[in-house]
Amino acid sequence: MDHQEPQFLEVGQNRRRRIAFRFADVGDRDSPALLWVPGFLSDMESTKALALADWARAHAVPMLRFDYSGHGLSNGNLLEASIGDWLEETSTVFQLLEDRRTIVVGSSMGGWIALLLVRQLQREERLERLAGLVLIAPAWDMTERLMWHRMTPEVKETLERDGVYYEPSLYGDPYPITKNLIEEGRSHLIGDGLLRLDRPVRILQGMCDPDVPWGHALDLVDLLCCEDVELTLIKDGDHRQSRPQDLRRLEATVAALVDRIAR
Repeated sequence: MDHQEPQFLEVGQNRRRRIAFRFADVGDRDSPALLWVPGFLSDMESTKALALADWARAHAVPMLRFDYSGHGLSNGNLLEASIGDWLEETSTVFQLLEDRRTIVVGSSMGGWIALLLVRQLQREERLERLAGLVLIAPAWDMTERLMWHRMTPEVKETLERDGVYYEPSLYGDPYPITKNLIEEGRSHLIGDGLLRLDRPVRILQGMCDPDVPWGHALDLVDLLCCEDVELTLIKDGDHRQSRPQDLRRLEATVAALVDRIAR
């Protein structure tokens, strides 16, 4: 059950967006906080987000979750949105946690956004606020490796001609992939170099994931120049990882990291 009323903040210099978020500010100021970064076409009311929010509340761990523009309770047009927009929004809500040490939990595309946030914090010399990462089926470089590279010539032609292609989905209605999403995403790729990070990273990856192949997670491990990386491969795990056993695994992974950081 979600007891937190949504709040809103304005984001963006050139295009203003009104972003919805919920912040359960429980526990003390010294406790590590959680930031939930959702996936593409997901939001802060997803099964995993709500399960983790319930766990965090029960264990007095502060947690902030939000909706990207064009998602959930936030405004904005999905057909105009981009990876850069969603990174800007993630960075803005991250600042709401002020000086708290924060574990960023990114699901699917949110895993890519989380890694981009790490790169941004490094450039701004603010990495001390990051306590660790938990990545669920991280779809890093998604627009290029998992979308563009999989498209047929016919689909690419449609995208070039119409500016949008509606991809059939296993989870509901077809979803839009825009030309802008693909082209703008190329300015945020991380696969062309190492990502140096002296923070613990935990990756949960299903081996039956049709959207993010488990080899994609192995490639990410190679990209991370980090001593403390643990990859958990779930043999029968799918992309959503929303079964009861998946949720308990996520909670246990986050709990172990919170306990380690709080010591």
